[in-house]
Amino acid sequence: MSDAPTPSTAALRAFEPYREFIDDWPAFADALGRKEPTTIRVNRLRADIAGVRAMLEREGFVLEGVDAQPWFLRVVDGPRSVSDTFAHWAGLVYIQQAATGIAADLLGARPGERVLDLCAAPGGKTLHVAETMEGRGAVVASEVNEGRIRALLGNIYRLGTPNIMVVSGDGRELPVDATFDRVLVDVPCSAQGTVRKKAGQLPSRSRGYMAKIVRAQEKLLRRAIAAARPGGVILYVTCTFGPDENERVVSRVLADTDVEVEPMHPLVRHAPGLTRWGAERYDARLAGAVRIYPHHLDSGGLFLCRLRRGGTPSPVHGWSPIPGVFESGRETSEPADVAAEARRVLREHYGVDPEAWAGMSWMRRGSNLWMHALPDWPLGSWDEGGHWRMVALGLRAFDLRGDGPPRPTNDLLQWLDDQVTRNRADLTPRQWLDVLDGRTTTIPGVERGHLALGVELDRERHVAGWGFVRDGRLKDHIPRGRRAWLRSVVAGALEG
Repeated sequence: MSDAPTPSTAALRAFEPYREFIDDWPAFADALGRKEPTTIRVNRLRADIAGVRAMLEREGFVLEGVDAQPWFLRVVDGPRSVSDTFAHWAGLVYIQQAATGIAADLLGARPGERVLDLCAAPGGKTLHVAETMEGRGAVVASEVNEGRIRALLGNIYRLGTPNIMVVSGDGRELPVDATFDRVLVDVPCSAQGTVRKKAGQLPSRSRGYMAKIVRAQEKLLRRAIAAARPGGVILYVTCTFGPDENERVVSRVLADTDVEVEPMHPLVRHAPGLTRWGAERYDARLAGAVRIYPHHLDSGGLFLCRLRRGGTPSPVHGWSPIPGVFESGRETSEPADVAAEARRVLREHYGVDPEAWAGMSWMRRGSNLWMHALPDWPLGSWDEGGHWRMVALGLRAFDLRGDGPPRPTNDLLQWLDDQVTRNRADLTPRQWLDVLDGRTTTIPGVERGHLALGVELDRERHVAGWGFVRDGRLKDHIPRGRRAWLRSVVAGALEG
């Protein structure tokens, strides 16, 4: 038998220097030796927790609430991964660590405010913030990694959150000509707090890497403060335990920056921030920060510190109206009827009541028509050609390619869901497998035309995407990646 340490023992050895400040070392050690349970957050913009809970319980899942987090559910048991459910596929839930769920509440964003997420992907906290704002106001989500941007966009579209604008750029260089009411800076870190998700295996980090990441953390925090309006709030977050990435970084910034620590008192179990570690001393105000350890919520680890920028409180500045067309960073003219024609398609072809898009605005960019709920944006103040580019605004709603009328995207139809009352075909899981496998499927009475395709699951009917009937044969137009995902959902429903 091998004498090699178990992953949890190896992790404990790495965390031994932290024994002096972890509030309950035996409970901490016990948590690291157990698999972290899956928790989900219900998307309050599109669902309610009772409805989602009932849907998943009918599929055989055993769920329980999470302390002081009313929009979260813990998966106790289930017939398969919760990611292979329609609730997840349709964006009614987001799989998220319970510990990270407190960040949005502690940021405290209110409906109508302007919020910046400086390191946004894959989007769990970004989407949670947008939901706490009830879909009103503006969330600017910045991310530098292109692969992570794709994941961020996929989650925004899946959950159908229309008040988020995504920009690509290095947060350390993001323009600060426009200011924000609140800034979330969830910095890259050594990720020690995610050790349970990685079977107790800590990633190998060289001294050079750690020195680089700590410098980046400090620069990102300073940029976040510069982007906040006077009187604005900044929430610094890491998913790691080490004081060198947490209190030490914030203490250095407090030493020469006009910001104040705002003590936090979340309802969940937690520990205070540190004011000393070994021979090191940190700013005494950091006792008002929050540390979450794995045994607190049976989850991961998190450090949070809320700051308020000094100066006479003032409104945000540098925001301007969003144009109807945006091409290559410049406003251009457009035929006035493009958005009107798109709305006509929704109203006349799909039977959608105009009330469904009340409060939404429309912007054309290239061959896409975007629908969004942002009141304005900061791009008018940002120098074109700088260290950023705009990626997305709200939801990509229509594809304008081709000679026919504008075609709604799968994401828009899924967002509208039960608002679609005409030219809609709800298929059983068995019929969906036929469609996905390329077998002939017909829609009675329809020889040609485009349809919203729904799926019937138990007592629920939900739109899954867009399809086209030609010569009586149905073909779906769901992207390849989501086709594979939908296949697993309907196959799981048949097995259930």
